[in-house]
Formats: sequence, structure tokens, C-alpha cells
Amino acid sequence: MAEIPMDVASFRRDLVAWLDAADLAPSTAGRGTLDDQMAQYFRVKRALWDAGFGRCGWPEHVDGLGGPALLRAVVGEEVAARGLADPGCWSMIEVLAPTVLAFGPESLVQAMVPPLLRGDELWCQGFSEPDAGSDLASLTCKATAVDGGWRVNGQKVWTSYAQFAQRCVLLTRTGDPGSAHRGITALFVDVDSPGLTYRPIETQHGRPEFCEVFFDDVFVPADRLLGDVGQGWQIAMDVLPYERSTTFWHRGAHLLQRCSDLVGAVAEADDVPATAAKSLGEAYQAVLAFRLRSRATQHRLAAGHPLGAETSIDKILIAGAEQRLLDTARDLLPGVIELDDDPQAEAWREDWLYAKAATIYGGTAEIQRNIVARRLLDLGAEA
Repeated sequence: MAEIPMDVASFRRDLVAWLDAADLAPSTAGRGTLDDQMAQYFRVKRALWDAGFGRCGWPEHVDGLGGPALLRAVVGEEVAARGLADPGCWSMIEVLAPTVLAFGPESLVQAMVPPLLRGDELWCQGFSEPDAGSDLASLTCKATAVDGGWRVNGQKVWTSYAQFAQRCVLLTRTGDPGSAHRGITALFVDVDSPGLTYRPIETQHGRPEFCEVFFDDVFVPADRLLGDVGQGWQIAMDVLPYERSTTFWHRGAHLLQRCSDLVGAVAEADDVPATAAKSLGEAYQAVLAFRLRSRATQHRLAAGHPLGAETSIDKILIAGAEQRLLDTARDLLPGVIELDDDPQAEAWREDWLYAKAATIYGGTAEIQRNIVARRLLDLGAEA
């Protein structure tokens, strides 16, 4: 493996040259099934790890090569822009690995993080519950202390890729239910543990990306505790800014590429509305506004600044940009999303349907605006 430069510009140059020469394009027509997408994800992740690029930006004690975290953002951006892997799946590492690095026991970190980074494993995030989505502090999945560890009982929902995952970062209730966020504890759970079952949920965009996950007296060893007992809320608040920073940077790269795809599709269309140029421009502006905001977030993260309530702005912007872009595609390609069956049309249809949830997943638009109002603008509680 040749030495890889650690400055961003040189790193991107070498990465682009390597990707241009590598044979990593998906083998399926269109996007294929979810199983196809996951196989492609593992293939690309392992190839980048073996080439060294996937190790950059991660600390050496988990087999990384060091260097700034911005290098990871560059890798994700190039992968998303080339359509080599689904940005949602790719970003799960960025959501969970930094938090396990920060809160996990060193023995757990050294054993578990490297297989995730090199593409041997996938992790999922057990946060939301049927009665605790945006109101995460009201979760009820219970962990009871027993000899040698914990017994977990309860349910999670909207757990991304649980059917493909080997581990789960799980939030549980260990204190009085009335203590809200003060009684939450985070555990690191093996998905193949006895008593843990899952049921995929097929959403309107046609893929069983999410799961219900059930815990029936699941034993979790004591050394799988993340942080301290009762520190789960702090850990959740550490996870969410990552979800709204690097994860969205990857998705933003995907949306930018879809802008370019839409321009090409409109140029080839027979019946183009007179307002096409204006609509395309407005959609591009929305994506670009998010990208500029997200770039600043990436640099704050790389500089070691803590991320917090301000990442709600990133979430508001990307949700609006995604819906604007995909609604524009539907308007400028009349009938394609509804009626056509070729792979390109199927991709537009899947994206358009998925975009309908953009103002819900990762925290609803209403919750994000309340966070901005209360914590950034000091406007106080709702009347």
C-alpha cells in the first residue's frame, strides 16, 4: 500500500485517481434489491479499507491511519457522488463509531470497532420506540441489573438495517420511568443474542430498510455498558449531532449528484415546461445552501468543537432541499415517476417516495424548529 497524503486536497486527488481506476461500480441494473445494495456496500467498504483510504481519519488504536476526520467526509462524498453505495447505509459508521470510541471501554473499542470500519460488520441504532420517537426521553425498553450484566425487555422500531447488523447501540430505561432522561443507560448488544428478534418494515419506497426489534429477556454482559449507568441521554446527545453532520454531508453529495442527473434528464425530455430553468435553479440553490452549511459543520467537527443544537439547522436545510429537488424532478419529468418502469425511472420514484419522510426521520421538522427557537434564538417555550 502506497503512502497516502493526509492533507485534504492531496488525499482527494489520490482517492479520485484510485476510484477512477478501480472496478467498484454496482453489478446490478439500476439500484437492485436491498440485499444487492448491502452486498455492494460491504464490497466497497472493504476495498477502500484494503487500499488504505478507508483507514484515514480514524485513530491508530482501531487500526486507522490517523489524519483529520475531514478525510472520512471526503471518502463518503466521493462514494455517494459516484453512486457506489447507498449514502444512508454508508453513514451508519459515522453515526455510531465516534460515540463508541468516546464512551466504550477500551477493550470493547479495540475488539469491535475495526471490523466495523473495514466492512466486516454493520451496526444499528436502537433508539426509537412505538411510543417514543421524537420524544426520546420517554423510552421504556427496560434493562434490569442481574448477576454479570443486564436483562433487557422491550421494543424498538425504525431501526435501520437491523436485519444486516451484528451489533446494536441500544438505549434502555434503568431508572424510574418518571426520571425521563436521567434514567437512561446505553448498552452495546449482539444482534444474535438469544431473545432478540426483528421484523423488517417495508416502507412506501419499496425497501425493508427499517425493522421492529424485540427484546425478550435478552442478556447483555456487564462489559457491554457504554459510559456509566444513567449516562445514556448524554450518549444519545453525542450520537445525534453526528447523525446531523457527517451523515447528512454524505446525503448532500448524493443530492448534488441527483441535481446533475435531473439536468441531464430534462435536457433529453421531449416535453419540458417553460419554467424548467427556474425550477432547476431553485432546487440547486436549496441543495447548495445545505452543502455550504454542512461544510461549515464538518470543519467545526474537524477542529474539535462540540456539536449541539446548531446541527438542527443542518437537518432543516437538508430535509427542505431533498423534498424540493425530488418534487422538482416529478414536475419536470411528467409521468416518469408515476408510470415508467426503466431503472432510471425506478430510481427517481424511489428517491421521490423516500423524500416524503425527510421531514420526519432523524427528528421531525417541527422538533428541529423548536430546538432552534428555544436553544439558539432563546424564544422560550411554546405558549
